[in-house]
Amino acid sequence: MLVAFQMDPIEAVDIEADSSFRLAEEAQARGHDLMVYTPDDLFYRENRVLARARRIRVQRVQGDHVHAEAPEIVDLADVDAIWLRQDPPFDMGYITTTHLLDRLKGKTLIVNDSFWVRNCPEKLLVLDYPDLTPPTMIARDIEMLKAFKADHGDVILKPLYGNGGAGVFRLTPEDRNLNSLHELFTGINREPLIMQKFLPDVSAGDKRVILVDGEPVGGINRVPAKGETRSNMHVGGRPEATALTDRELEICSIIGPRLREMGQVFVGIDVIGGWLTEINVTSPTGIQELERFDGVNIAAKIWEAVERRAAEA
Repeated sequence: MLVAFQMDPIEAVDIEADSSFRLAEEAQARGHDLMVYTPDDLFYRENRVLARARRIRVQRVQGDHVHAEAPEIVDLADVDAIWLRQDPPFDMGYITTTHLLDRLKGKTLIVNDSFWVRNCPEKLLVLDYPDLTPPTMIARDIEMLKAFKADHGDVILKPLYGNGGAGVFRLTPEDRNLNSLHELFTGINREPLIMQKFLPDVSAGDKRVILVDGEPVGGINRVPAKGETRSNMHVGGRPEATALTDRELEICSIIGPRLREMGQVFVGIDVIGGWLTEINVTSPTGIQELERFDGVNIAAKIWEAVERRAAEA
């Protein structure tokens, strides 16, 4: 297949951790031809969706991990599969790219399906599963947030469309910073905030479970650094090997069929103490850490699902 990756600049990725690089590496090993372009290089002109893309080859040598040809204008209807892999924030720029990619339906396989990526942001999709999630509020009004905090005491406050642990705050019952944080966030954008009851089990880890076409294939436990609430690896969380619990498998069995139906081939869910906190569909990560711990080629499992879907299209 001819495969294009819509992603942030590939030259800047950490090849020992980046899931997009691992997917490209596995695709190349399977004989697929690769192209990359950034979201800024995607455009629409006269009923065609095009990109200023580069053909590439990758190798596992940091600093010399990608060899790219000169950019060319590519009609994306001629590409077999496109990976939607740029990082959030999930802003209007991100949303616009999903609208453009939607226009390729029936011509090019989009992974993950762009329509449902747009309609299932990580912190909103979980609202469909209230029995699986901790108490949650989404609001911009400060009085509503104060009331929720008064009810639950110890809470987490974070941007609704952020990623990688950025802007995540724990507010204990004694904390007096809610007003200041509200002023900070509302001064940056017009979006609501999300507040959840704090889960003390996060000290033992925030588990990232990988699902491929709706089926769990393993997980890693991300343990917060000393003195840190956040467990994201972007902010110093330490990955550990782990096995999936009966509760985590139950969660996967409930949400997996729907994810498969929505064309979400590669998904990473976050589970703390048996509670589902996020369903990551925009640009999930964790493949390389899971492969090192479990010795299983997760990238190959993902590509098997993609190739199967492409053959059925």
